[in-house]
Amino acid sequence: QVQLVESGGGLVQAGGSLRLSCAASGSTFPLNVMGWYRQAPRNQRELVTTITRAGDTNYADSVKGRFTISRDNAKHTVTLQMNSLKPEDTAVYYCLARYWGGSSYWGQGTQVTVSS
Repeated sequence: QVQLVESGGGLVQAGGSLRLSCAASGSTFPLNVMGWYRQAPRNQRELVTTITRAGDTNYADSVKGRFTISRDNAKHTVTLQMNSLKPEDTAVYYCLARYWGGSSYWGQGTQVTVSS
């Protein structure tokens, strides 16, 4: 059974930094894409950033230059470093793991709150 365990998040003032981590386990298939999505109240879940196994990244325009995604293929982990946080970054952040077999899984979500 695939499990995604997220850590990090919390409350920070605008301009501050937070780091999110996610560890995947339980699949016999290799991990392909890992990433982060977020969902603010009354909004749909939206892409934040993704990274392929080869290290190719994709960022939402709203976070470019402020957020950095990285992964450790050996440990099946993905990390999101968030700098220069803004109140509009406030949301529940979800880890995504997509395997070569085609299945995708989500983490349980972690709250990020940025105060002004």
